[in-house]
Amino acid sequence: MNPTKVVREKVEKLTDLPNIGPAMAKKLRFIRIESPQELNGKEPRELYNRLCSKSGSLHDPCVLDVFMSVTDFMNGGEPRVWWEYTKERKALA
Repeated sequence: MNPTKVVREKVEKLTDLPNIGPAMAKKLRFIRIESPQELNGKEPRELYNRLCSKSGSLHDPCVLDVFMSVTDFMNGGEPRVWWEYTKERKALA
């Protein structure tokens, strides 16, 4: 969902999260994340590594940016576009 349209109190399904559309929701379900609440306290790099390992392929690093955005949001952060996390991700590398 577009981060400007996210209403924290109405987040019930994965596609209610900022930056999560049907394709990214499918990736999260693939790694057994079925609801937004399951992202509480999760480490985005661990989610990304699990996705790459389980799928057997290296995913675009922007997927990690999206995981950073949703874990930050579920831990109380403001809904922000995923590319605002790119600089932070690159600094961690």
